[in-house]
This record gives sequence, structure tokens and C-alpha cells, in this order.
Amino acid sequence: MQARVAIVEDTNEIARTLAEAFFLDPVWGWAFDDPSHQKAQHEAWFRLLIHSALPYQWVWTTPGYEAATVWVPPGCPELNEADEATLKPMLEESLGARAALVFEVFYRFEVPHLHTPDHYYLSLLGTHTEHRGAGIGMDLLRENLARLDALGMPAYLESTNPANLRRYEGVGFTVCGTFDLPEGGPRVTTMWREPST
Repeated sequence: MQARVAIVEDTNEIARTLAEAFFLDPVWGWAFDDPSHQKAQHEAWFRLLIHSALPYQWVWTTPGYEAATVWVPPGCPELNEADEATLKPMLEESLGARAALVFEVFYRFEVPHLHTPDHYYLSLLGTHTEHRGAGIGMDLLRENLARLDALGMPAYLESTNPANLRRYEGVGFTVCGTFDLPEGGPRVTTMWREPST
């Protein structure tokens, strides 16, 4: 796996890859439910997450942006103060009345996420639809996890697609909980991985 740490100039391409990857996602496709605007909304949201995570040097991409991961190290916020301040007006402008629902979704993601013990949080993992099924995303994840193993650090993620549970279990994650989204929305599964010795 020829993975590298992303730099600022990679932001837009990585956001496009992730928007493609999550277009039909059971959670993010439901939360951003207007297909005609969804990719642009996803890209704007993902750009904020990428921008905040880049200084941690734990945003990873493959050479042609086929897949990408966005990690948040222990003790670090997922969004810095400036990006968090940008989020609300951005969503209200793009989603209108539905912005309140999406904020509730974000809140439900945060509640079960215990920040102790220290761990790396996999905020996003996505493979561009043109490269799906080739194992590129999982290879990138394995490469990242090998680095975490070397650091002796556990990992946490939320799986928004039940189809991915077996894949995550195959690289050492175990289910630690679930939560439901508002207004009859989908169920999200939380997963934990201890470092491999």
C-alpha cells in the first residue's frame, strides 16, 4: 500500500473521494437527503473535517485519491474552533430546516464516544466508487492500523453501514455498542480495536 499523509493541497480531492464513497451510505445519504445537492453538501462537510485533521498528520490518501482515511488522535478535537464556528451557518444555508436534524445526528454520534482510554478515532474511511471492490480502502486501513499497533494505540470508529461490520471485524474491531438516529433514522454501530501485539 503506497499511502501517504495528506497535505492541504489534497483537501478538495479527498473530499470528492469521500463524497462519492458516502453518497449511498445508509446514514449520511439519509441525513443529507436531497440527491441533487448531496455530493456538494458532503464535500463541504468533509472539507471541514479534513481541514481540522490535517495538522495532526493523520489524514491518509492513496496516490490517485482512490481511498482516504481521516483520523483524530487522542486529546484532539474533531473540529477546531474556527471550523466548528463555520459548521452551523454552513449547514443552515445548505439544508434549511433539515439542519436541526443533522445537528441532532452529530450530537448522537458524540454522546457514546468515550474519550478514555486514549485512542485514535477513525472519523472517515472511504473509497471512490470507481475503485470500490478492489480492497484499496481496507488495505489503507490495515496500513494505518499497523502504525497504531506500532504505537500501542487502540482505535475507535462508528460504522454507518451494516455491510462493513464484517470487514472491520476482519481487521480486529469488535462491536461495543449501537445507537439510533432521530425520526426513525438508521442505526449506527460503534466499534473498538485493541492494538495487536
